[in-house]
Amino acid sequence: MNEIRDLIIGIDFGKEYSQICYYDRKGDEPRSVSMKVGSEQFEAPTLLCHRGEHKDYCVGLEAEYFARDRGGILIDSLYDLCRKEEAVQVGTETKQPWELLAVFLKGMLKFLGVMDVVKNTKCLVITAQELDQVQVSNFQRACQALGFLEDKYLLLDYGESFFYYIMTQKRETWNRSVGWYDFNGDRVQFRKLVMQGGGPVLVQLEDLGECSLTALLTEEAEASREKAALHRDSDFLTFIQKTLGTDLYSSIQITGKGFDPKWAKQSVRLLCQQRRKVYFGNNLFAKGACGAGKEKTEDRNLKGYRYLSPSLVLTDVGMEMRVMGSPTYYPLIHAGVNWYECKAGCELILDDTKELVFVVSTMGQEGKKRISMGLPGLPVRPNKTTRLSLELQYISKDLCRITVKDLGFGEMYPSSGKVWKDSVKW
Repeated sequence: MNEIRDLIIGIDFGKEYSQICYYDRKGDEPRSVSMKVGSEQFEAPTLLCHRGEHKDYCVGLEAEYFARDRGGILIDSLYDLCRKEEAVQVGTETKQPWELLAVFLKGMLKFLGVMDVVKNTKCLVITAQELDQVQVSNFQRACQALGFLEDKYLLLDYGESFFYYIMTQKRETWNRSVGWYDFNGDRVQFRKLVMQGGGPVLVQLEDLGECSLTALLTEEAEASREKAALHRDSDFLTFIQKTLGTDLYSSIQITGKGFDPKWAKQSVRLLCQQRRKVYFGNNLFAKGACGAGKEKTEDRNLKGYRYLSPSLVLTDVGMEMRVMGSPTYYPLIHAGVNWYECKAGCELILDDTKELVFVVSTMGQEGKKRISMGLPGLPVRPNKTTRLSLELQYISKDLCRITVKDLGFGEMYPSSGKVWKDSVKW
């Protein structure tokens, strides 16, 4: 490994398999980390095993071994557990999902072979297929338990990892549309990365459908297996013709389990027509996460592009205040940021009012609206002697949690300890 400090790390936390990579500044690219010394095996099963005799946990391939041969307790549904809030019984221990997730992430980070990896990490980026409220909370708590500060880690879904992977490749692979076939066993989904406008260029993934493929046979006679493979190839070929149509594509990306060039002979020939570049691999999301960390912390080459993620907050939220004696608009939340990154706060002094008024504008809509939040039970004090702490944090794409605390006003008017909370869909 060529990097030992200021690490930029990408982790693909998958349902069945996970991967880790780091950004190699000498090679100027993300590099996958092998799960076995001297091998090309970059995937680790998303598993934990509690080793009773050692009173600890192991991950991945080692977890498989200790569960199978040494009587360890296997936790084989880690991805699903981390989408829940309920505690899990592991032997005689009761563990929260985020605690198990922290153990797994720590085990993955050990594959880097870096001492004090948290201290030497500039940015850790974790990507998963989707990110809901519970999963985001578990990731955040796990990262904090490992010692990562809020500004040292990022979360991405697979769609956004795909965007960063594509946009950090050579321009000729994305100067037109990019196609993405994602396999999941006998099903395949197609999405198209398109770009529109300028200043900034808006980039989004369009979902253009999915289909079922003929299942491959493993226990039948050779003639039957060959026939099934031909049908599967034909199914995929028809789906390609339907989804690509006559549009121009710079490249095609193929991911997931279920694709094999051995059966996809006609399909691959069609994909490669019109000088399209075709790529197949299982490390796209980890490398995309790693590329996102490099872009966000160092390069910033994609300032002119905005990825329209389904997780984006579409509202600007602020307040009209007096700052340094002058009336002004004070921005709190900016549109165009993923909801799990939207957090803002400030301290303010009430001036002849008993409520807070937020100024809200929504992308694509004209005008602004004002939304008030009352403060029932607010202590009665002279004007400009009530100081408040205000925090806004999104807990889903559309729902923002507001927390207001009475801070008092020095020794003259101590804090009442009152706290007001509200959840708002702007």
